[in-house]
Amino acid sequence: MSTSQQILTIRFSEMKDAAQLMELDELVWDKYTAPEPLHWTSRDNYLLHCPPGSQLVAVSGEEVCGYVGFREPTGLESNSHVYELSIAIHPSHQRNGLGYRLLQAVKEMASLEDKTKLRLRVLSSNPGAIAFYKACGFHEEGRLVREFFVDGRYVDDIQMSYFL
Repeated sequence: MSTSQQILTIRFSEMKDAAQLMELDELVWDKYTAPEPLHWTSRDNYLLHCPPGSQLVAVSGEEVCGYVGFREPTGLESNSHVYELSIAIHPSHQRNGLGYRLLQAVKEMASLEDKTKLRLRVLSSNPGAIAFYKACGFHEEGRLVREFFVDGRYVDDIQMSYFL
């Protein structure tokens, strides 16, 4: 049964999700999707950077199928209208609308919190993600050319945004 046919709940992350979220990060963030693979050194280290409530998670039963993380990028009052996002969908749940649903949920939440801008970063070597973000209404706002050297080649760091 595909994810779109299952009952999915989108909720804030909880302590009990940490192990699955760490596994998801190890699975999703590799040389094609990130400047370096993401490996958390411990559960405590993960929770320090991604505390409960800092992500919206999509769950089917007890299985975490994906998440969208959000945080204020600088902690400055003058920048508090912005959320920086990160999104990861388990490969077995990709391409069925789950990412779109998560981004819609974070847009609604951010709007209720008086945020006016969402931003994210994506590597130029990840055309599928770029197309997905554009389909969700994000626009390229900036590009750091040849910012990373990954797998023997330079890639750009593309900054994308969505205004609420």
